[in-house]
Amino acid sequence: MKEFPVRSPSEKIGGLVHFGRMLDKIRVHGRGELPAEYEPNLGKGFDAKCCAFLHIDYVELATRVRNGASDGEILEWAFTSGRRPSDDEITMWNEFMRKFGWCDHAAEILARRKREAGMAHRAEIETMFQFIDADEGRTVTCDV
Repeated sequence: MKEFPVRSPSEKIGGLVHFGRMLDKIRVHGRGELPAEYEPNLGKGFDAKCCAFLHIDYVELATRVRNGASDGEILEWAFTSGRRPSDDEITMWNEFMRKFGWCDHAAEILARRKREAGMAHRAEIETMFQFIDADEGRTVTCDV
């Protein structure tokens, strides 16, 4: 279990899941407090999906975060420099992300990560968001 100050991927900023977590990871990394196993994936995986969805560059985003911009300032920058998704697009993004790993191409990855973390017996963990929350010591909720 990794305990460090980042939000659950389910928490929303501007209606978007994962966005706040991505900002938190950049900030924690900047302070030298990000666990080493997270570093190789900064800007990849869900971070890359989020940046692609918003049409923004991760390196530029990370620079703005490290320069002290607030969540709201960064979100507004993303919406003006990249794109501002419609409410329907945000709903589709959120639902895709919330259910990632549940009966899809990532289910095998989720099963492997659960085994590696000693959580193979945890049937309530059906998505990557749920796995992340369990792995980081948060309560797992059924949000599928």
